[in-house]
Amino acid sequence: MVLFLTGMALVSAGCLVPARWLPPLPNDKLLHFLAFGGLTLLALRLVGGRGELIYWLGGLLLAGWLIEALQNLVPGRSFCWRDMAANAAGILAGACFAPLLLVR
Repeated sequence: MVLFLTGMALVSAGCLVPARWLPPLPNDKLLHFLAFGGLTLLALRLVGGRGELIYWLGGLLLAGWLIEALQNLVPGRSFCWRDMAANAAGILAGACFAPLLLVR
């Protein structure tokens, strides 16, 4: 849980700093995909059952939307549907590959 919360805090902080504070990014969408894919893998280590899985994945998608919405309040940042799509794709990829990568 600590690792997941730390990851979520780092992703949130990285997405909510003013644009001028960021270095040039190679591919913003790839970073969103990898961040939310990684968060999904961490979250799925905490899942207790199939019903709980839906809540975790939905919660991650909601968190991605909230981060994007909050970017409207940050100088030089704005909501981007392509970022949301990259977040969702990362969540989906993490959920699909988790059984192959995670050993319980």
